[in-house]
Amino acid sequence: MTQTLCVEDVHVTFKNATIIDGMSLTVDDDEFVSIVGTSGCGKTTFLRALGGLLPLSSRIGRAELHGEPLRTPEPRVAMVFQHFGLFPWKTVEENILYGVRVQHRQEPTERVQRLLDVMHLDDARRKYPRQLSGGMKQRTGIARALVLEPELLLLDEPLSAVDAITREVMQQEVIHLIESEPRTALLVTHDLDEAIIMSDRIVVLGGPPAHVVLDVRSPIDRPRTLESVRSHPDYLTLRKELWSALEAGRAAA
Repeated sequence: MTQTLCVEDVHVTFKNATIIDGMSLTVDDDEFVSIVGTSGCGKTTFLRALGGLLPLSSRIGRAELHGEPLRTPEPRVAMVFQHFGLFPWKTVEENILYGVRVQHRQEPTERVQRLLDVMHLDDARRKYPRQLSGGMKQRTGIARALVLEPELLLLDEPLSAVDAITREVMQQEVIHLIESEPRTALLVTHDLDEAIIMSDRIVVLGGPPAHVVLDVRSPIDRPRTLESVRSHPDYLTLRKELWSALEAGRAAA
């Protein structure tokens, strides 16, 4: 396996507080990794630092994507935010195409149409965010990231703002997309079941400052469905292991 992402001994300080103090992580090509941890442990800070939205220490550690440093927002990395981040004055299709147009790239008509179809947004392509449900807004945000075909996809609790039924439907849609066109991805989530269902590996963080408590590979191979994961003989054992690690991380903090 070739490494896509290499993070070694990184440090992040925000408002005079050390949020990440010497964290290391590697992610292989086309690997889907979930990061879980208690509130305030530094999960989202870590993701935003990788996306160039928060500065890494210039003196300590390194973060590289395919051997090239990650320092600022760039086309190789796309991020999906928790609260949609859509432009209210743009239609669904215009929101999806935003990054493509900012980067002055040729508009990928066929890819946009495929994402509209897969995300069940074709009938809403000319609607504005105020006309969409929460699930449709989040589908639009995910499509906007995927249309760029990034080397690294960062997902910051993208399904936390939708209801339980929509969440399960979207989990399956994201799984289908990632498996049909493999992509290296990091997902931050509070939901252990979501992490188990979607991930090849799960990293449990303790903190602050953020540090790795557990890094475990899923015993449940792709292709995964909600039903196959929950009926898998290793599901409960894995969930208990993750829960124990969460408690250990919280106790240490």
